[in-house]
Formats: sequence, structure tokens, C-alpha cells
Amino acid sequence: MNKTYQVQAQWDSEAGLWVAESEDVPGLVAEAESPNRLREKLLVLIPELLELNGVLPKGISPVQFSVHYQHDDSGVVAAAS
Repeated sequence: MNKTYQVQAQWDSEAGLWVAESEDVPGLVAEAESPNRLREKLLVLIPELLELNGVLPKGISPVQFSVHYQHDDSGVVAAAS
């Protein structure tokens, strides 16, 4: 049975980027301007980092992962009268 690695992606409104990190994948920090581009990066980075950390044997792919995207909008809402 394959493990599904959990990744959290948070929108950084100042940088205009999605930033991904994971407690399951030591050393993972990735940034991208869109969820699709972030996924492309994670497809490469997650197996590489797991291999470097000795979690996966060399060349094992694909790795299953799930990304939780969070976008908090803390902007001011103006009410019309």
C-alpha cells in the first residue's frame, strides 16, 4: 500500500505566489504562481526529497501526494449604503 504524502499550500498575497510545505516531506518548500505550476514542481521535488532523505529507494515513482490549498482573503469589505 502506497502512502499519500500531505502538502499544504498557502497563498502569499504579497509575493503573488502559492507556497507549499509539508511535514511528511522534510525540506519541501516550493513556490509557484498557479496551482497547476505548483503541481508540476511537486511532481519532481517530492520524489527527489524523499530519495535524498532515505525514505524512498532511488528511482521509485510515481509518489502519491495530496495538496490542501488555502487562500485567506483578509481584505476590507466596503458596505454600500
